[in-house]
Amino acid sequence: MKYAITTATGKFGRVAVQHLAELVPVNDIIALARNVDKAKTLLPEGIDIRPGDYTNVAELTQSLAGVDRLLFISSQPGDVVSREQQHLNVVEAAKAAGVGYIAYTSFPHADQATAILATDHQTTETAILESGIAHSFLRNNWYLENEAGAIKAAMAGQPFVYSAGDGQVGWALEKEYAQAASRVLVTPHPKSVYEFSGAPLTYQELAKHIPGDFEVKSVDDETYADILQRNGLDAGTAHFVTLVQAFIRKGELSMTSDDLPTVLEHPLTPIDEAIAIITK
Repeated sequence: MKYAITTATGKFGRVAVQHLAELVPVNDIIALARNVDKAKTLLPEGIDIRPGDYTNVAELTQSLAGVDRLLFISSQPGDVVSREQQHLNVVEAAKAAGVGYIAYTSFPHADQATAILATDHQTTETAILESGIAHSFLRNNWYLENEAGAIKAAMAGQPFVYSAGDGQVGWALEKEYAQAASRVLVTPHPKSVYEFSGAPLTYQELAKHIPGDFEVKSVDDETYADILQRNGLDAGTAHFVTLVQAFIRKGELSMTSDDLPTVLEHPLTPIDEAIAIITK
């Protein structure tokens, strides 16, 4: 059985590869990366490292030759080639190469989500379904690391500001999502959908776990975006971050499950400990 992981030099990909190497022999692992030389310096010895540029279908098809099970890690939006097109390229290449199974990192409850961030994931899930390839959709909730900047600022005495209202988020550490992805990859009979998340918390509840003396401020979106820009973010990034707050407020990340600790076979890192990990 040959297992492949895409974007293997990214943070998620590196953890997934390293954990997979604890579950199967390294010579059964194929790592795909845009920069093969970089991958050789970052990944365990003995792994077959191949080119993995999402914009090159022919290259991807060749790199996926002989792969039985593929962990397809979603790319970041905003590149020259759209994320939607990149993902469609991967699915096309996987089908052409005869890949037997895909585990794809998707968006929470992607089949129901209305957030703009979910659109590319919805398109990708549809493409995988239409390809006829056996699959699991790993619908990841939010990484706690996404809040690291705000948490560190609060620990330094600055206000902890949000505009998500009482919206809940299933925060967990990125490494826990990555390790779970590797575990699903080697599961003989995986589910078709995993809703990966931590326990639901509001920002107000999250703030109670942050050490230090600081003010907690719930504001509207306009005020939140203005604060972000006054703190150094450009207008585009501030708008994007505010959009995230808006869809959290609407409940897009509030539906959580116990799939993540179940797959990991242990409880998730307690929130206090997780905060300490991302802020050290």
